Amino acid sequence: MGKSRARLSQITFESVATLLVEALERGTQSWPLPNPPIIDSDFPPIHPISPQDVIEQGLGLLHSDKGMFDSKLNSVVDLIVPHRMNLTDDPFEVHQKWLEKRVDTVSERIVFLIATEWLAQSMDPMAPNSDRWWVSLCLINGMSILPRGQSVHQGYHLLESIALAERPGTWHTQPEAGPQNMDWNPHAKVPRVTSVVAHQEGTKSAIWLLERLEGGNEDRRQLLVEWTRLLLERPALIESLKLPGILMRRALDPSPEVAVKITLCLAKLTDYDKDIGLALSQRLVEREEVEVRRAMADILTRLFRRLSAEALPLFEKMLADEDPIVLAAASSTVGDLKFFDTELWADKMLELSQHPLPLVRRNLVQGLRDYIEMFPEDERVILPKLWQDGDEVVRTRMRELLIRMEEVSSSHFAGRITDLQEKGCSLESLWENFRLRRPDRAEVWIDWLSNGGEVPEVVLPERYKSTMQAPDELPDLGDALETLDQELGFLD
Repeated sequence: MGKSRARLSQITFESVATLLVEALERGTQSWPLPNPPIIDSDFPPIHPISPQDVIEQGLGLLHSDKGMFDSKLNSVVDLIVPHRMNLTDDPFEVHQKWLEKRVDTVSERIVFLIATEWLAQSMDPMAPNSDRWWVSLCLINGMSILPRGQSVHQGYHLLESIALAERPGTWHTQPEAGPQNMDWNPHAKVPRVTSVVAHQEGTKSAIWLLERLEGGNEDRRQLLVEWTRLLLERPALIESLKLPGILMRRALDPSPEVAVKITLCLAKLTDYDKDIGLALSQRLVEREEVEVRRAMADILTRLFRRLSAEALPLFEKMLADEDPIVLAAASSTVGDLKFFDTELWADKMLELSQHPLPLVRRNLVQGLRDYIEMFPEDERVILPKLWQDGDEVVRTRMRELLIRMEEVSSSHFAGRITDLQEKGCSLESLWENFRLRRPDRAEVWIDWLSNGGEVPEVVLPERYKSTMQAPDELPDLGDALETLDQELGFLD
């Protein structure tokens, strides 16, 4: 072993030992500890007498298995060092200074790997080690202190393994066999377990761990919500771990940051149980913190897709908000109304077209095409109102739609430009763009507005028909792009 490797190994070992003791001290504050989910009947577990016994046992296991530490250190170093060196280089030599500055990061990863190994030994179905169960459980509890990094990702997988009473790393589910598999037999009928099954004793221990987080500080409560959001991907564990109750209680959390994280759980919870999802949404929307109001506005479109008309009270409350960011986010979801009530959607478009906030009026632009397709006569006179607004973003989109409408339906186009003219709207910017694209048609429509007469018919450009022969000359790129633009129109 080189000097750099030995020196870094010694520094890291001391850091890991210190971090392990601190984590076990935090993790043993709640007493007594839950029993192991897997027990060997020939060797019944003996519950530790005091927290100090667990701490001494964990420190003793670390010192007695130095080889395990060296293996974990090598794995972590290979994982985190920058891969800008030769394969034959020793990362301890090349990146010695880089690693010395990141001893804390390396130590945290090693402690989580040690907890994973001890938990796996305690979950061994052939020879469960109950002593390592209490040490690993307290270590997981003590290391789960931050709502980011290893505490979220590694901690969640350990929690899931506890709830299922399976060793960490076990594939809980397997994909269905199909023709993409070489050994697939379409006539085979083999029963397969494709869903997780909560373990009765394992869920008790997992609930104990979740309760420790819920009773902790703000960071621990944020971590609880992060774990809950990941656990919602496992429907079989939702009721077993009482996740809806956790979310309903944390929706009243004094910290707005915790409530903001809960908004990210609403979609999956509503998919699982619509009534609980609606109740949780109603509880969160009543909070006054601006961070929570903005977070709810950001997920409003997801709620519309799952709750349909039941999300309308949430939508109306957000439109009455005074915060411009909430108004902007809520108004951008107005298009979701057309999927369950087109008349209500059109009425809301009319209402928002007169909103005093320019950003709200701009958010209507994305729904103008659908509105014109569903209501080509524009009985609510929304287009003239938006045109008179003078906002160039809105006018640009309207010009594109009107030019495209002229190519599809002359009667509808004539009705819309007549409405605009009768309302005193200047059409000069429309004709300027029209002349750039189809100058002849622009003059025809200008003459029709001035003199009246029959509505000009739609003139479709002559389509090219292939002769299946190579042409003598290729068209210029500009002509080809112009032809393509005329045939396809404005692509959204």
